[in-house]
Amino acid sequence: MTVEKFDAIVVGAGMSGNAAAYTMASRGLKVLQLERGEYPGSKNVQGAILYANMLETIIPDFRDDAPLERHLVEQRFWVMDDTSHTGMHYRSDDFNEPAPNRYTIIRAQFDKWFSRKVRAAGAIVLCETTATELALDGDGKVIGVHTDREGGIIHAEAVVLAEGVNGLLGTRAGFRKLPKPEAVALAVKEMHFLPEEVIAERFGLSGNQGCVIEAAGTISRGMAGLGFLYTNKESISLGIGCLVSDFAATMERPYALLEAFKGHPSIRPLLAGSEIKEYAAHLIPEGGFKAIPQLFGNGWVVVGDAAQLNNAVHREGSNLAMTSGRIAGEAIAMVKSRGRPMTSENLSLYKAMLDKSFVVKDLRKYKDMPALIHTNSRNFFMTYPQLLSQAAQNFVRVDGTPKIEKERATTAAFVKARSRWGLVSDAVRLALAWR
Repeated sequence: MTVEKFDAIVVGAGMSGNAAAYTMASRGLKVLQLERGEYPGSKNVQGAILYANMLETIIPDFRDDAPLERHLVEQRFWVMDDTSHTGMHYRSDDFNEPAPNRYTIIRAQFDKWFSRKVRAAGAIVLCETTATELALDGDGKVIGVHTDREGGIIHAEAVVLAEGVNGLLGTRAGFRKLPKPEAVALAVKEMHFLPEEVIAERFGLSGNQGCVIEAAGTISRGMAGLGFLYTNKESISLGIGCLVSDFAATMERPYALLEAFKGHPSIRPLLAGSEIKEYAAHLIPEGGFKAIPQLFGNGWVVVGDAAQLNNAVHREGSNLAMTSGRIAGEAIAMVKSRGRPMTSENLSLYKAMLDKSFVVKDLRKYKDMPALIHTNSRNFFMTYPQLLSQAAQNFVRVDGTPKIEKERATTAAFVKARSRWGLVSDAVRLALAWR
């Protein structure tokens, strides 16, 4: 009996999996993509930022029909204490360009659109199917996958692991370890629905313009974490995430953290009158360059979040996921076109290509940043935001107190922090890590 065999099986239909499947199918490879959800995106109700350049490299005309929400013209960075925020805004009319650089998207809609493109390119997409185990031959080479469906092994020359940060196929096969709690963040997110014109008015937007707010400070209660707010056409994506290790150590409840963030005086007016329709939790890789596992082996490669390819310093993930998926697809297609087997030696081409891309170059440059911020989280996310707020309030409050006394009070607070919390030491180490 003839056993059907695919050129490649892609496990997962997120950003990296869709990019890999599309890249290979569009080059004529016989591709099977497995997704455990009811449909691609069914487990991704949250909003996200799409980086156009990376998708444009894969699908040049994506703007013609992709479900894009708003193109971003403004970025706000907030450092928050319990009652205030100190902010830096960047807004430019340059972003009102014919082909905008960044968009907000809703993943459930976008992932379905991307999957339709994968199918149109010729791949077979099988949903509600869980890959339970990698199939190995006697020499330890991956030759396919076992699933929860009947029929035995599904054979393939190569398997692309795009199963997310907590995927089990690679760990069960011994190809990578489960991520450590200090290398993974848990983000909780909500979708707040408002009329389009209300969102435009509150954020000073017109047409399809969008705004993003990213916030850090006491909102994470001393844990290493970040809050965020994205404007969509008729909704606002709001969330906050912290390291899993910090949640375990402090016993803080993620949802309580989100509730407090929503109630902050700087956030509450932006959400007033909204209707909450969706809530989700999501694991995000945060370990950086030093947490990247083995990326290839005999008959397999790993991409996206499963490969810990997330730039926590610059809060970028989807662009690294799409790029790694595309490069993996290109590498497999090149090995196939040369008539070579999918051995570890030949699939090392994927890592060689990835190393030359911005993905690894950026992660390598900031390889020491995650550990520095995570180790000194109470300083960066509690002490310093409070000091910054105190200094700002001393500067703008006019109450008859001589300016010299206010300056002395501010200086004294920083001197105390320097001796107690190592302010200068943190600043030096941060500058060295950023260099």
